[in-house]
Amino acid sequence: MFGRIKRGYNEYPASFKVLTLATFIDQIGTFLLYPFFALYITTRFSVGLPEVGILFGIFSAGNLIGGFLGGGLADKFGRRFIILFGMIVSGVGSILMGLAADLLTFYILAACLGLIGSLGGPARQAMVVDLLPPEKETQGFAIMRIAFNLSAVIGPILGGFLATRSYMLLFVSDAISSLFTAVLVFLVIPETKPKDIETEEKSVIETLSGYKEVLKDGVFVSFCLVSVLLSLVYLQMNSTLPVFLRDMYGFSEQNFGFLLSMNAAMVVLFQLWIAEKISKYDPMKMMALGALFYMVGFGMYGFISEFYLFFVAMIIVTIGEMIVSPVSQKAVAKLSPKDKRGRYMGMLGFTWTIPSIFGVYLAGLVSVYIGPNWIWYFGGIICFISAIGYYLLRKVAKERFIREEDAQENDEIELVEI
Repeated sequence: MFGRIKRGYNEYPASFKVLTLATFIDQIGTFLLYPFFALYITTRFSVGLPEVGILFGIFSAGNLIGGFLGGGLADKFGRRFIILFGMIVSGVGSILMGLAADLLTFYILAACLGLIGSLGGPARQAMVVDLLPPEKETQGFAIMRIAFNLSAVIGPILGGFLATRSYMLLFVSDAISSLFTAVLVFLVIPETKPKDIETEEKSVIETLSGYKEVLKDGVFVSFCLVSVLLSLVYLQMNSTLPVFLRDMYGFSEQNFGFLLSMNAAMVVLFQLWIAEKISKYDPMKMMALGALFYMVGFGMYGFISEFYLFFVAMIIVTIGEMIVSPVSQKAVAKLSPKDKRGRYMGMLGFTWTIPSIFGVYLAGLVSVYIGPNWIWYFGGIICFISAIGYYLLRKVAKERFIREEDAQENDEIELVEI
């Protein structure tokens, strides 16, 4: 299997390989720090879970704004510049957070870090599309996802080791990973922003106002709305699910760690293979299929109580995840005009950050006023609604895919003639 992955990986350009490596290194820093935020502030500032909730809400709000700005800025100033800016400032911000003397300062820095740290996300996604031919995009996003999940396996283990010695080591290590990655990108990866765009926008305000055009794209906005519903359920996996399993069935934190490690390991081992198998099928049908896997997997948690079935449900969820994640980015790449690609990717990021602000709070209300199991009953229903939504979008989305492909081919023909 790894031989096949290596052979497939060798088919990609050098800049893409370096971008994948840079993502892996940068995300190790993220994953060694982020899971320990709650433990750090409860220990450092002697606060409880309400303050932890405020922290994650602030951080998610920063991510939302950063994703919005990052897409437009990537289209204006270039993918490489925005990635470098985000990494350098994030590295400095991590050090400052570790030195924060009071909770308010920590909150302010968390908001800034969430905002600036997310600037590079849309730029990185747009760079993948810039670097790869259309037939390789789905597999390319899958490879990036493998790098992301390898970081998710290694980061928390390394973070736990460092946290037992000093929490400050977490912030320093995150800063080192960000700054090292910035140097790597600066030295090896060229700017990939298309240079053949006829209508250059003249200012940052005009560039960001291009989001108005994105919001007028009914097909894309519909896709995002359906994706928000799906993300609302998926995001419970790292927040509500561990508390539910612990309180209802005595499922320990260590066992939940094994559950998440299995999820990440499956993605590392099988993501590229699944992406290759589904790349030839209609993206909207594949999104619907992935949503149905989510429906079954998350819905199961409302009915099961056996230890091994918790892992079976996670396997089903992970299969859905390996379908939804690369295909959603591929679908957005196919829907987006090349001069607005960064903004389209930025809007896709909103489908994750918006639910992350209020999703856990809503799940808590359901648990208190209706019952804990109803979180997963409602989750299954929402996933089913999402599957229907994706399936209904298949015809209009296919027409858009064809139109955007024709427009890109015409641009290439004009360049050849020139």
